[in-house]
Amino acid sequence: MTLLPAPPIAALPPEAGVEALASLLQGRRVVVLTGAGCSTESGIPDYRGPETRHKVRNPIQHREFLNRPEVRARYWARSLLGWPRFTSARPNEAHFALAALEKAGVVPGLITQNVDGLHHAASSERVLELHGALSRVRCLACQAQEPRASVQARMLGLNPDFVHTVVELRPDGDAELPPEAVADFRVPACTRCGGTLKPDVVFFGDNVAAPLVQDAFALVEEGDALLVVGSSLTVYSGYRFVTRAAERHVPIGILNLGESRGDSLADVRVEARAGDVLPRLAQRLTGG
Repeated sequence: MTLLPAPPIAALPPEAGVEALASLLQGRRVVVLTGAGCSTESGIPDYRGPETRHKVRNPIQHREFLNRPEVRARYWARSLLGWPRFTSARPNEAHFALAALEKAGVVPGLITQNVDGLHHAASSERVLELHGALSRVRCLACQAQEPRASVQARMLGLNPDFVHTVVELRPDGDAELPPEAVADFRVPACTRCGGTLKPDVVFFGDNVAAPLVQDAFALVEEGDALLVVGSSLTVYSGYRFVTRAAERHVPIGILNLGESRGDSLADVRVEARAGDVLPRLAQRLTGG
């Protein structure tokens, strides 16, 4: 006989959610898994949030980026325009609350699906970036790394007349552009070997590096509770850590706007913005 998964518990609003999460997590070492919903209040949109899920999105595919020069040109052209706005994003109250929890010894470390670097900017120290970081660029041939900022300068030099109005920032740090706008875009190459450059992030269809996955599982094992913040857990790269926590029978809290794949595994579900809950939760857990 196959047992069906338990139905998800009802989601709580912010006020009740703070109390329920505080009761669930008090006195525990809480490992935190964050997704795009942790950064939306910093002005970085996500693919599956309530304000964006209705829009048609075509996120960059790993195989297409590797095999099709026109796809790479479109990515870098969009990235050229989206980069200034992306880098202007600053940590919000949710990021600072998590950093405070780490400093207080409540949170031993963070696992994030985000590529924006905002946890580091908020002074979190132990951050495992599952999907990489847009601040780095890597050569696919010689593996040399280069700061994304220097690639920006080179792209501007190669495409001095590439000026368009940016209609909308996309979740992966680039901008919306019509296909015809990128026909003559010149893509920079590796300064060391002339190879193909790729942002040091995991595109859709790619895999997270095995050593990083092992480090993330080890972090989950360190904790005696798991808190998911701002993730629908749609992709397996994050969901597997929730299933591991469930296998260990440790408390699981989920703070997200909308449903998530892990709702049936949660002990407490809170439907709210991260910034409306985490600062108050941090005060409760640290006695501040």
